[in-house]
Amino acid sequence: MTDQLPTTVHWLGQPGGGVTWGVPWPRGTVSAGTPFAVRAGGVAGPLVASQSWTTATWPDGSVKWSAHALGPQAEPADAYTVVPAATPPAPARPVRVVTTDASVTVDTGEVTWLIPRSGPMLLQAATRAGQEVVRAVRLVSLWQDTPVTDGAGSQVREELRGEVETVTVEQTGPVRAVVRLTGRHAPAAPPADRPGRAPRWLPFTVRLYFYAGSDQVRVVHSLIWDGDADRDFLAGLGLRADVPMRDEPHDRHIRLAGPASEDGSPGFLTEAVRGITGLRRDPGERFRSAQLAGEPCGPVDQWDPAVSGRLTRVPRWADWTLDQLSPDGFTLRKRTGPDAGWVTIPAADRSAGYGYLGGPSGGLGFGLRDFWRSYPTRLDIRDAAAETATATIWLWSPSADPMDLRFYHDGLGQETYEAQLDGLEITYEDYEPGFGDPHGIARTHELVLRAYSATPPGHRLAADAAALNDPPLLVAAPARLHAAQVFGDWTPVDRGTPARAAIEDRLDFVFDFYQRQREQRRWYGFWDYGDVMHAYDADRHQWRYDIGGYAWDNSELSPDLWLWYQFLRSGRRDVFRFAEAMTRHTGEVDVYHIGLWRGLGSRHNVQHWGCSAKQLRISNAGYRRIYYYLTADERTGDLLTELADAEQALLAVDATRKVRRDVYTPDPRALAIGLGTDWGALAAAWLTAWERTGDTRARDKLLGTMADIGALPRGFLTGEALLDLTTGRFDTTRQQISVSHLSAVFGLVEICSEVIALTEGTTLATPGFTQAWREYCRLYLATPAEQERAVGQRLTGISLIQAHSRLTAYAAASSEDPELAERAWRGFCHDVGDQININRLQRESDWQRYRVAGPTVLAPVEEAPYLGTNDAAQYGLAAIQNLALIGDSLDEAAAHRSTV
Repeated sequence: MTDQLPTTVHWLGQPGGGVTWGVPWPRGTVSAGTPFAVRAGGVAGPLVASQSWTTATWPDGSVKWSAHALGPQAEPADAYTVVPAATPPAPARPVRVVTTDASVTVDTGEVTWLIPRSGPMLLQAATRAGQEVVRAVRLVSLWQDTPVTDGAGSQVREELRGEVETVTVEQTGPVRAVVRLTGRHAPAAPPADRPGRAPRWLPFTVRLYFYAGSDQVRVVHSLIWDGDADRDFLAGLGLRADVPMRDEPHDRHIRLAGPASEDGSPGFLTEAVRGITGLRRDPGERFRSAQLAGEPCGPVDQWDPAVSGRLTRVPRWADWTLDQLSPDGFTLRKRTGPDAGWVTIPAADRSAGYGYLGGPSGGLGFGLRDFWRSYPTRLDIRDAAAETATATIWLWSPSADPMDLRFYHDGLGQETYEAQLDGLEITYEDYEPGFGDPHGIARTHELVLRAYSATPPGHRLAADAAALNDPPLLVAAPARLHAAQVFGDWTPVDRGTPARAAIEDRLDFVFDFYQRQREQRRWYGFWDYGDVMHAYDADRHQWRYDIGGYAWDNSELSPDLWLWYQFLRSGRRDVFRFAEAMTRHTGEVDVYHIGLWRGLGSRHNVQHWGCSAKQLRISNAGYRRIYYYLTADERTGDLLTELADAEQALLAVDATRKVRRDVYTPDPRALAIGLGTDWGALAAAWLTAWERTGDTRARDKLLGTMADIGALPRGFLTGEALLDLTTGRFDTTRQQISVSHLSAVFGLVEICSEVIALTEGTTLATPGFTQAWREYCRLYLATPAEQERAVGQRLTGISLIQAHSRLTAYAAASSEDPELAERAWRGFCHDVGDQININRLQRESDWQRYRVAGPTVLAPVEEAPYLGTNDAAQYGLAAIQNLALIGDSLDEAAAHRSTV
């Protein structure tokens, strides 16, 4: 079966380090079990050591997505080529994994890492060239019993430690090894010795990534919040490591990163435990220079005796702290010991979040990606003057107020559904007592630990810090991704005509605006980074951060998909990083991973978890899978696995309970599933489980419910069907017409296009489903007369015309109907016939950003008052899909219009 399809991949950003990436393959071109190799450069380049595996297959069993890994290259090539049906060479220094009942040992050829099977340590030790560089790497946290009060009062604060419960080796090399550890935080002291009542809590998953020839371990840490928001307050969360200090105090070096320059490389605080620069007496220029360069200062007896004889009078600085308590500034301080006062060090705005502790005999590099973006964060060095020092990367700084996840208001008298619906009319907040609970949300951070053989020079530290914050990634070009026919209807950017160029300009405008807004509005923070706001308040020149359902967007109307499709077609690095941050946030914070609502997400709100609408449309696997396949990221794979049976979550809560007109209680034999937002999310989850793992149950649920939708008398127009969880099939007898303007704007369009293309023309085809979807697409923007002729009545609730123009485009493309294509472009351009909403975005003919300054705003900002995230995301998706489906008719349509 294998057809030689070598695929060239290029660096998304700067080259370097160990790297893992994904490549799609057209159906039927690479048979299952085919080996892959990687060449440096083009197809004639030399083979390099690589590791490959399959992450998805087509229904015929051929490879759909493969993943590949390279270790650090001495001189990275500008590009690499993935070649099927070839055998890669072995690494010169392969990763070796040895497992015993007590531990797992990973040897990268540079560093040997020892991982205990259980207990309070993630890593017991790391040795390089036979010398221990770091030991006792562990998780630490601080629990507090009350929040901070403005007045007098006291709090109990207790230290906990992460206890590893399971260790699983997921990959064993030869290029890449992955070890997963799970556990939870627990008090270190027995109950009788504890001052408070700290729980055993905060389940965590930590993955350790090792590459052949690498001296670092990448740490991906995911934490689930399972506390009681009214009594549990997280006052600190960190990763701590012990570092042996073998060098003399003046040869012990401290490096802490400052702000990054334009190329991403930061400067560093460059100091020593015992400094010999700036003294009244000079030890000698070569000794001072050596200390600043991180080199041995040489024998003390060669210094000027005026210094060497007085070294005991020079302070030895034991402790350093860099605190990033906001996105706009960090503070630095140091002290000689816990019994001495702190001395302030001049600081700056945004630390790159990387540090070094050690000396010429070796030391530890440590860092946290997106350090300032995910504030409040902190880097600590303690006991640097002792035989063993510690370095701590705080994901939540103990200097900040404890994490307070209580709901933000008292309910405002909304005890009944009637009152809650009334509240929805004023603040757009869907409130219900007890539903604004964060129990079960999560957050993922990426960290690195690097075992240096000696204090690295400044340029090496700067490069390592830059790589931490912009990790290397290889990607195929948009044309190659498109040729694999993955992810439905999209095409690479094409500015070949004025009409196309005008749409592309607007797509760029919308993305660039949001990127600038994130910075200007400071959409940063531990729980917030990665999300955007939902709607704008032009009177205050402010996004509606404090108004019910208008605040954080939480994937409303699919900005995640818009960003990912814009990356697929453009290959832009800045779009990828923005989409990546959103995927990390929305897949973790906006979704429940344990508890009553496991598998559901929360609708948009002032707090990400605040809305009582717990829905599949937010936890949607379609928002995560593109990132997963491009990166083979295991944590995202976990999130997708969680959703394979997400329909079970609807037994706990009926998303439409407040507006139902029928009598309904969630029933496992007749579970109400919306054929838009619910089924679209489930279909994405089932498809992903099927193609990732060959899950036949997921396959049968997908194909079975597709057949059932086709068998419903009104197909997708039915709006809702009853699912039997024991069979995975819908009741097909329901007779009703119920159309919602939201049904198709949470990934339904994209997943329907994908599953039809996947099955059509094969034995898996479901013609009734295809017909039902085409009928829905044709009728949604049809004239009332056309709707009446087709189904006997005019469809009501028709809205979001521009967004739904891509449904008409799909109908036009599938039937080759130029009149429908014209209607689609008319809907896209003019948004006429909306029964509910006014699309300010489409009414605005001249898209501009306006600068606002002066006493009415906190700081100068830009605004586009006509632009909200609903319209922005759906404009993007409609533009992208219309261009792909009916782009050839655009120039003719544009000739009759002044704008696109």
